[in-house]
Amino acid sequence: MADRKFSLVARVSTENPEAIKQALYKLLSEGSIMETEDGFLVKAELKGASARELNRALLSALRRVERKTTLRAEWTSRSTMERFFDYVPKGTRQA
Repeated sequence: MADRKFSLVARVSTENPEAIKQALYKLLSEGSIMETEDGFLVKAELKGASARELNRALLSALRRVERKTTLRAEWTSRSTMERFFDYVPKGTRQA
């Protein structure tokens, strides 16, 4: 399957913001990373086979740095938005 372009909007919560911040900048070098009271707001463009695959790869990489990291993500490609809480899909809708 060919890689598709996805827009990511996510909230990342963690107990170790400095370590996660460094990891986010390495993983999403082209994205926007803003600090919030409980973590980070992330906006980025990524390419991959599916939103599920990209979400799993991102969360796995963050959890290698800090185990108690949580990810609430919305992945949009074409006109479809897929939402995830950590690894769990929470719904799909047409944008």
